Order: sequence, then C-alpha cells, then structure tokens
Amino acid sequence: MELALGQKIRSYRRRDGRTQEELAEVLGVTSQAVSRWEASRGYPDMELIPAIANYFKTTIDDLFGYDNDREEKINAIVKKVNEYSIKSRSDDGWVDECLSLLREGLAEFPRNERLMILLADALCEGGYRRFQEASSYDENGYLHSRVEHHKSNEYWAEAIKICEYLVPNAFDNAIVTDAIRILVMLYHNLGENEKAKTFAKQMPEMKNCREALLASASEGREKTVYFGEYLLMSARAFANQIVQALMANRNHFATDLPIKKIKGAIALFHLICDDGNLGGCHGDLVQLYLYLSFSEWMRGYRDDAFSSLYEALKNARVFDALCDGKERTYTAPLVSGVKYRLDPSKRGVVEKLPDDWPFWRLPCDPQTEKEIKSDPRWTEWVKRTKE
Repeated sequence: MELALGQKIRSYRRRDGRTQEELAEVLGVTSQAVSRWEASRGYPDMELIPAIANYFKTTIDDLFGYDNDREEKINAIVKKVNEYSIKSRSDDGWVDECLSLLREGLAEFPRNERLMILLADALCEGGYRRFQEASSYDENGYLHSRVEHHKSNEYWAEAIKICEYLVPNAFDNAIVTDAIRILVMLYHNLGENEKAKTFAKQMPEMKNCREALLASASEGREKTVYFGEYLLMSARAFANQIVQALMANRNHFATDLPIKKIKGAIALFHLICDDGNLGGCHGDLVQLYLYLSFSEWMRGYRDDAFSSLYEALKNARVFDALCDGKERTYTAPLVSGVKYRLDPSKRGVVEKLPDDWPFWRLPCDPQTEKEIKSDPRWTEWVKRTKE
C-alpha cells in the first residue's frame, strides 16, 4: 500500500505540473518528506490523506490504489439497489432489505460516496413510504407541509445527516447535486425553509445547467442533439412544475384551469416529438393523463375522464413495450439523433395504473376517488389493464 501511495502522489503531481515544494507548502511539510513518500521510504500521516486527495481532486480510495475487486463489489451493491426500482414503486416492502444492503456495504467500505448517496436516497424514499408526505391547505387555499407529522420521520433525519456530510466533502459533483436535492426537499418538509433555500441557491440557474451549456459548447449535428436533450429535459420539468403549481393552491380546482393547463403540458410533448415517436416521454404522458382524468371528474366531465384514462393506458402499453434495454433514437426534427434506452426494470406501468391513479395525490378529495371507482366504466378500464 505504501508503494502504491507514493506512486500515486508522484503520478498526480506530475500530471498537474506541480513541484514537490509546492505540494509540501500546501500540506505544511518539508519537500524532503514529499520526496520520501514518492520514493516509498515513508508515507504521510493519516490526517494528511484527505488533504492530499483534495489537492489532486481525487478520492482517498483512488489515492491508495485499491484494486478492481473493491470497485466490483461496490458496483454489485449499486446494481442490486437499482434492481429494487424504489422510485417507481408505491409499496414499502423493499425498505428494510435495501437499507440493510447499503449499511452492510458502508460497513465494508466506509465513507464511500456512491453508497452514501444511495443510502440517503433510499432513506428519503423509505421515509415517504413509511410515514407518507403530509400537506394541507390553509384558509386561503395555499398548500403547506405538515411539519409536526414529518418531525418523527427518523428515515429523513438520517438522510439529512448523510447529505449534510456529502455536500462539502464529496468529490463527485453529481453526488453533491443529488445531496442538495434531497436536503432541499426534506428541509422543506420539516419546515426549515430557510435552510432549504440556502442549499437551493447553491445550484446554477436553469440557463446555466449542463444540458444548456453542452449545446452552447458544441457545433453542427452534435449541437442539435444537445438541444434536443435540453428540450426533452425541460418539457419534463415544465410539466411537473405545471402540476405542482396547480396543486399549490386548492382554489385552482374550483375552475377548469387545471384541465386546460394539463392539456397544455401534454401538447408540449407532442409539439417537440411531432412525428409521434415520443420514446420515453410516453411515461410522462401516462402520469399527465391520469391526473387529467382526476381533474375532469372533479369538474363533472365524466366521459372525458374515462377518455383520459384510456389515453393513459395507450401510452402505458407503448412505454412497457419500449422497456427492453435496446437503444433507440428520437426522430422528430427538434430532437433528431437523441438516443434513449429504457431499462426492463421499468416495465409494468400498465398493471400499476389503477394503483397509481391519479398519480399526483393533491388536492385531497376522497369523494372523487369513491365516485369514479363506483362507475362501471372504472371496472372495465381496470380489466383492460390486466389484459
């Protein structure tokens, strides 16, 4: 291990064009000490290792030159966790087993960033399954998180601790971004909105996101592909925010506004993918049509509500058929050349439709659910999802 460490330090120092004296000054040691490390006649004190790794923008694991066996074990854990498909499930049967797997992994590989962010994410999702996110509307119809209900959520408390560590210490920017996403969401649920805003402000503006900058940095056909990826990402974010904005004020649902806006979000996907090749966007349309049916039923448009349910079913069938792991390409002019691949683990949207309806759960209206499910057409629609 000493030999590998010395070689790594020398390799990274030369890669970055640094002298032994420069490294020594940063670490507060002598250049002779650095020389001894690189010659494998000694090694740094353990408290210097994080500083050395940070100086060379690498990880402690890589600095010590651990072999591929370690990475293979971590990859196996990550693969197993991904197989739980926790984001697409509504049950909590996976929680204990998944968390146990990640804790065992971290016991073997302490402070591994990949496993830590996976654990934080699993705790976040597990907290939703076990405690449920609770919100209510105030007297003016505005939505608020039910803080007292959330304070007892020990899953979220642990997730926050992990993410609070990762934000200043993780080397992978993607992991830092994911940790901030979790912190913003959970601090908001716990009523600590100023903390949530502080972390949110650390993120770049939408115009400076990766997809937009990649398009700006490219030329020719590559530029059009990056623009296509940006458009698809923006459409998904826009549709989600439309629904969230509707739910933020219960008074919206006393009018036809939600119906008009959800239809507009649906139309946006068809505007971008105007040749009918919607690819992975069929999954987004499933969610929107389910919620559209809910909104239509609330307003008394019963036939329209069932038309939307069948549109959701149609899109779900297409989406499931595409979940075969094969790489495909969008063909509409604005997204031509953008590739996508839908993992087989995402298949099964059709059979989950009745349980997922209305997908977004606000505003709370059990009467609407009771009414639509007592309609004979609901039974027929559910039957069709089992075919």
